[in-house]
Amino acid sequence: MPVRFTYFTLFLLTISFLSSCTVVREGQVGVKRKLGKYRERPVDQGVAFYNPFTTTIRKVSTRTENMEVELHLPSKEGLNIRAAISILYALDPTKATDLLRQIGPRYEQSVILPVFRSAAADVSARYFAKDMHTGERAIIEEAIREQMAKNLAPRGIVLETVLIKSIQLPENLARAIEEKLEAEQEALRMQFVLQQTRQQAEQQRIQAEGTRDAQLIIAEGLTPEILRFKALEAYLELAKSPNTKVIVPGGDTPIMIEE
Repeated sequence: MPVRFTYFTLFLLTISFLSSCTVVREGQVGVKRKLGKYRERPVDQGVAFYNPFTTTIRKVSTRTENMEVELHLPSKEGLNIRAAISILYALDPTKATDLLRQIGPRYEQSVILPVFRSAAADVSARYFAKDMHTGERAIIEEAIREQMAKNLAPRGIVLETVLIKSIQLPENLARAIEEKLEAEQEALRMQFVLQQTRQQAEQQRIQAEGTRDAQLIIAEGLTPEILRFKALEAYLELAKSPNTKVIVPGGDTPIMIEE
């Protein structure tokens, strides 16, 4: 009987010990709640002991979290643009107690989502729908993040970035943008062809000028004396041939005919 009592007592003590401690892992912070009130000082990483009858420890993640939202954004021209947006945020460990005390564990639905919807609608209404497909996209993302940070930073929620993952424009607008992009690409292609044609024309002009200059140089060097000298050289070469030759005198350079 005493042995059974000892084992039972040890069993109860073990259960009590295990239920009165918890492990706060990396990327987490623990917040103690004793008799319904949150303790000011958060619990750091490691093993934390507490009285399970009066105290609980809520673990809060301090890692970067990804909150994905799909919504319709208004544009400057009054269109509704369907968008999928990711919100990357993290919690400030030093403000985890205040966050749970003032907002509660459902802070994403209670604070982050309403603030995001308001900021996204306010910023997107300043831009045309086509801007969300151009270089303005990064500016829109940063403007939303900055506006959200003003409301969330004091509560201990650190906004890292806001990313517009996809944009679904109205069909007519999407077709118009595609046609405009195609026209711009065609204009760039024609500009390249025109530039290439001009380069080829310039190259031909330079070649023609070179040929003309060469002919002028040759023409300037062909004096009557040189022509007569060259003719005599030709006659001497022809004279070596055994064929019959007929010389027609006249002018500065007689004509030799070989039969």
